[in-house]
Amino acid sequence: MARRALILVEGHRGNGLRYVQAIQRLGLQPITLSANPARYDYLAAERLEAIRVDTDNLDALIHECSLLRASYDFAGITGFTDVDESVYATVGKLCQHFDLPGPDPASIERCCDKFNQRQLLAEAGVPIPAYRLAANAREVERSAAEIGLPVILKPAAGSGSSGVRLCRNIDELAEHTTYLLGEKHLCRSSPRILVEEFAQGPFYSADIMGNEVVGIEAADFDRPPHFVFRECIFPAPLTDDEYKHIADVSLRCLQALGLGWGPTNIEFRWTKRGPVVIEVNPRLPGGANPKLARLAYGVDLINEHIKLVIGEEWDLRRRQSHVAAARFLNPDRDGILNWIDGDTRAAAIPGVAEVKIYVEPKTPIVRKGDHRDTIGHVIAASDSQAQTEAILQRAVDLIAWSITPFSALSEQGQSAARNLPAPVEVAQDKG
Repeated sequence: MARRALILVEGHRGNGLRYVQAIQRLGLQPITLSANPARYDYLAAERLEAIRVDTDNLDALIHECSLLRASYDFAGITGFTDVDESVYATVGKLCQHFDLPGPDPASIERCCDKFNQRQLLAEAGVPIPAYRLAANAREVERSAAEIGLPVILKPAAGSGSSGVRLCRNIDELAEHTTYLLGEKHLCRSSPRILVEEFAQGPFYSADIMGNEVVGIEAADFDRPPHFVFRECIFPAPLTDDEYKHIADVSLRCLQALGLGWGPTNIEFRWTKRGPVVIEVNPRLPGGANPKLARLAYGVDLINEHIKLVIGEEWDLRRRQSHVAAARFLNPDRDGILNWIDGDTRAAAIPGVAEVKIYVEPKTPIVRKGDHRDTIGHVIAASDSQAQTEAILQRAVDLIAWSITPFSALSEQGQSAARNLPAPVEVAQDKG
């Protein structure tokens, strides 16, 4: 009898290992198809089967899956990546081809185009920031003048806050416009930049599975003008009316965008108008959310997503009521990481669920103003928000590091630093 396998298109340096572990717990064989399997270190570390294939080529993927089907019984196909959300649309097309449960690729593609997403939400009356689409510096400047500074400038496609910046004056606007127009991801076709009103207020995100809001998280960010997470709390401290308001707007987003199969994450700012939608992501968030939901509610979003993928019934019932929080370790300068320690002591504190450091000493730190800036995280959980915050702060206070700025290195040292391997991505403090 052929072994049942679940196909993963690409991987994820944040939650990829958790996905393959969930697949294995269900008695399935995970097989990853990737343009570059070496990007995901857990594949080699866990000796997982991975096949190199051009994941931008649907025909090549169909061919590879057809070959695998001769040796395996396909339980399902899913996928994710921390680089390009369009992979999930490709997953939907593969699922349709092989008659397997999966997301609607057309809905995913509409959602991944942020300008198109904005148009559809606006047509449905969903509260969103004022926005314009620009293709060059002159259009960016005109759009910012119409909306009024400060504004958010970002690519019309992308994830992980890459290329997203708050522009508070005309100089910052010109600087970031030049940066975005020079970015490779904007050059695949004509440049497309979103200029948006800066919606000010507390940040929340709703985790959704199917048409059910599983929970809502609160978060704040590190230093502007970028949007690098500093801390997340799950569940968010909301009144019943506030929770219902965000949940209602979330479901309106799903309807407007044709979503409702599998996971969705929706980001909000609570402004004077109430909850304003910042972005709808047709996937699980890549950060700490799945871990926080499991610690707080006992709901394993990754496991339940896999169940949906293989056609089994999921279970989103809350089994407990705790408060979980994550603090991200964000360096305040570029340079060479001399040392980082305290993680072992932090992990030993009662209530600390996880401490992870992503980088090794002698790694060059080059901040990019997005999720790649983070060098580690600490996660804690307890019965109350105050207790969780206290545990988290105690743990974070034990972790320290030293970074020598590039400017302080000798010319020879700067040359050597440029030849060191780039820092490993991913997730986010020291505020």
